[in-house]
Amino acid sequence: MDIKKMMVSKPVIGRMANYEEIFWINPQSGKEADLPFSMDDIDDAEARLLRFAPYIASAFPETAKTGGIIESKLIPIPKMKESLEKSLGEFGGKLFDDYHASRVLPGFEPDSKLRMLMHLSDQAEIIIVISAKDIEKNKVRGDLGITYDSDVLRLMDSFKEKGLFVGSVVITQYSGQGSANLFKARLEKLGIKVYTHYSIEGYPSNIPLIVSDEGYGKNDYIETSRPLVIITAPGPGSGKMATCLSQLYHEHKRGIRAGYAKFETFPIWNIPLKHPVNLAYEAATADLNDVNMIDPFHLDAYGVTTVNYNRDVEIFPVLDAIFERIYGENPYKSPTDMGVNMAGNCICDDDACREASNQEIIRRYYAALNGLAEGTAQEEEAFKIELLMKQAHITVEDRKVVDAALKRAEETNGPAAAMELPNGQIITGKTSCLLGASSALLLNALKNLAGLNDELHLISPSVIEPIQKLKTEYLGSINPRLHTDEILIALSICAATDDNAKLALEQIPKLSGCQAHTSVMLSSVDIKQFKRLNVQLTSEAKYENKRIYH
Repeated sequence: MDIKKMMVSKPVIGRMANYEEIFWINPQSGKEADLPFSMDDIDDAEARLLRFAPYIASAFPETAKTGGIIESKLIPIPKMKESLEKSLGEFGGKLFDDYHASRVLPGFEPDSKLRMLMHLSDQAEIIIVISAKDIEKNKVRGDLGITYDSDVLRLMDSFKEKGLFVGSVVITQYSGQGSANLFKARLEKLGIKVYTHYSIEGYPSNIPLIVSDEGYGKNDYIETSRPLVIITAPGPGSGKMATCLSQLYHEHKRGIRAGYAKFETFPIWNIPLKHPVNLAYEAATADLNDVNMIDPFHLDAYGVTTVNYNRDVEIFPVLDAIFERIYGENPYKSPTDMGVNMAGNCICDDDACREASNQEIIRRYYAALNGLAEGTAQEEEAFKIELLMKQAHITVEDRKVVDAALKRAEETNGPAAAMELPNGQIITGKTSCLLGASSALLLNALKNLAGLNDELHLISPSVIEPIQKLKTEYLGSINPRLHTDEILIALSICAATDDNAKLALEQIPKLSGCQAHTSVMLSSVDIKQFKRLNVQLTSEAKYENKRIYH
């Protein structure tokens, strides 16, 4: 057998030889083996060995103790059993619908982690973690526009549809919040097990208190039924790691030796600290005041510079103390050690990732400014992202659609919008008596993608006007102009009898991933519609009118 040839034909063997981390699934797994022998053949061989056992014992004295039986005995390996008994895995970021990763790492699929986990579905149990503080303030997932508590229910349904077992929900940082109590009661009425974990005074620096019955010991013990326990959450700052560490403490008290590992995507440890991909992660967590930093523990242990973030670095002494108190030693020398993060090794086009990440930082900046205008964000968040933009050497002018939208707004003296199509072409839309700027933009983009004349009317005024009448006279709307969802419905109606409308409608999938900007903040209806189309939208932080109530 030529090992070198095998390494060429099977690259995974070469990676194993180089001691690289490998996740390999046997392609024959689950298939019935086509063996050249039957169970009868095995029984016959066993009987033959038994018949010849006296001769073997005589001819080979070293087998006398086993009576001439030359097969190996099964012996217990309690340490192995103990190690396999329970393993806690924290999945950093989003296990499902990781759109941030797919935006800053072109080619990354939003469900990559989930697909990997599905290979272990028969061994894995998922625990979803949510902070009581996030429930209290109705924290919203920016990419989906739903609150964290609603996302817990969505995630449970999504996991179950994929054949994954969700064991329970843990409410962290619990201190009797009324909204948390209501959510807990709601889950329990649905038959879902709920556990509560509490804030610990002096966390994470007061290690003696944290690793005690008055610290982690006060938390509920999470009852699990499978060997691999996956901890996930709707978003960052939910308390995933603290939940893992608390469970390690409780498992130890019950005589169970549990392991721990962290599977994450950001920050990427083996690219520069100020790489746009890592800066984009800081922008995404600006509301949590997360900071990427050099891992001092890894640098001290190995002399190698790696990137981690402040919460993992801050909590590492706690994890170190827990492992030492429980097991006598910590298998990890640094926060980087305890993570499984191979995303950096998968970057094959650094320029594409840099550009995608720079755009994400700018989008986060506009989102923070919009939040300030709406009263849902703090100034510090916008200030921090502004500093990140300076570190990345970018401005809002690096987002092509911004300038195009603002110029169009100035020309028309009204709200306007712009979109960058997949071929790099910029399309704009203006406000009219029939359409809002966003609706006009969608129609213009679809006409362009379909190769239709820009002057062509895809939707006749005779179709639009009845909808306007319905909105204003019967439904009480002040704004007669059609929103993006309404214009797409109108277009689909016209497509039944008009080939041009049908052709334009068929171009909708091509809008996915396009960049767009509007000169004013949009209604929630239009924002949701752009999200459904997977258009990456930003807006100027100002309202269309000067009313106090919007």
